[in-house]
Amino acid sequence: MNMKNLFTALILLIISACSKDDNTSVDSIDKPTGSINAIPVFNHAYNENYDSDQIDYIILNANNAYVLIDPFQDNVSESVQAIKANGNEVGAYISVGTGENWRDDFDDLQPYLVALQWAEWEGEYFISQATTEVVDVMKARIDQIAAWGCDWVEFDNMDWVDDYSQGEYGVQMSRAESIAYFQELCDYVHLKGMKCMAKNTVDGSEDFDGVTYESYNTERNWWDNSGAQSFLDADKMVLIIHYNESDCNQVYRDYMDIYNTDISFLCESSVLEKFVHYNDD
Repeated sequence: MNMKNLFTALILLIISACSKDDNTSVDSIDKPTGSINAIPVFNHAYNENYDSDQIDYIILNANNAYVLIDPFQDNVSESVQAIKANGNEVGAYISVGTGENWRDDFDDLQPYLVALQWAEWEGEYFISQATTEVVDVMKARIDQIAAWGCDWVEFDNMDWVDDYSQGEYGVQMSRAESIAYFQELCDYVHLKGMKCMAKNTVDGSEDFDGVTYESYNTERNWWDNSGAQSFLDADKMVLIIHYNESDCNQVYRDYMDIYNTDISFLCESSVLEKFVHYNDD
């Protein structure tokens, strides 16, 4: 390589490196803004292609936001009050449809789980029957979340019961039984003075206070649109977390065109290799 080509390569490398941290990058220019009801969203719990928002970053940068954490990870619960100090509402992740073998209460759930590991997530097993013992485990989690001072409980994997999970994994309960189960848990969350965040569906979730949808570069707006719109019409929080996107700004504009400007949005940028936050100005 001659000196001219070497110099050009170095310049391109510097530009590429800087673009992942510089606030003037392609995903930060002309960022769209929602209505006053659209709030910033920070995510510590979900990992897809790149790192989630780290706790120290959230404490420094999140203001008046919905902040989703996994409080059962090591030492995370100790930061709840510091996060709330900036006017944020803290949502706590729990999976109500699976047992996760890295959780402290996995042994308590295991007798009520299917035998076959979920193909999409290593170490997770679908709940086969929502027995009294399963409900007690989930309520114990909710008790701890309330004691830590969280504001919301986000119900992941609440749509796990369908023909596929019944046929492929041997889930024994019906969809109606699963709805009754997570409705009971939401009632308990409300009893503890917190709010319920549904995940990826609002079927049977009329008493929930908000919903989070996960969207993908190759699979957008795949959920029941009327259900999402019904939550917006009821002035409930609707969040979309979108993954692996080269043009986050356009996707947010598209979602606001489909629904309205009350949509809150968080986007995992394939350009920056991190999450891009909106409505945080």
